[in-house]
Amino acid sequence: MASQLKLEIVTPEGVTTSEMVDYVTLPGVEGEMGIYPMHVPLMTQIVAGEIVVRKGGEEYLLAVGDGFVEITADHVSVLTDMAIKANDIDEAKAEEARRRAEARLQEKLSQEELAAAQAALARSAALLQVKKHSKRT
Repeated sequence: MASQLKLEIVTPEGVTTSEMVDYVTLPGVEGEMGIYPMHVPLMTQIVAGEIVVRKGGEEYLLAVGDGFVEITADHVSVLTDMAIKANDIDEAKAEEARRRAEARLQEKLSQEELAAAQAALARSAALLQVKKHSKRT
């Protein structure tokens, strides 16, 4: 029986994470998903939010954008538009991005512009949430 999972996170910039981990939580469209080794195979969508990774008794957080995840008994593959570790988040820039996205939502927008502004707001909210949670630990 597998005791660890291979976690791979891929963004448009390339592979941001590729390591063996004990446990992963993901922000799924239906809610938070906890993934242990020997999980049932699954492919689903993820939403902007927080990934918690447990490895060797330590935990770290990542902010992720919308994307997809494929889960097998020993592998978690995430394809997303953003994945940033909590320590790498610039809180001031994330707050400014949130303010810009909220201001943009007040304008008269096409459907495409509205979707882009909502996605930007979700990504900045995820960054701020992860940064806030990482300060507590």
